[in-house]
Amino acid sequence: MTPVKFHPEADAEMMEAAVFYETQQLDLGKRFLSEVQHSLSLIQINTTLYPIIHDDVRRCITKTFPFNVIYRIAPRQITIIAVMHQSRDPNYWKNR
Repeated sequence: MTPVKFHPEADAEMMEAAVFYETQQLDLGKRFLSEVQHSLSLIQINTTLYPIIHDDVRRCITKTFPFNVIYRIAPRQITIIAVMHQSRDPNYWKNR
């Protein structure tokens, strides 16, 4: 499988969301992280499964939570550019 690397800001926003969900309900943050991990596994299995949304950037929509995993495929790795809540400006990550 192709290794996954997180942009530091993508990692931070994923962790912030997990902390927020955990404050809302016990283990909800863990469920969020599990859902993101499931999305990452699907991306690793078939990197081109999800649609291109800008240049060479693709988007995987999580199943349970209102988040998108925004990523780019490189020859030796998958770079996660954003773990974006769907209510955010859809272009905020483009400078990464």
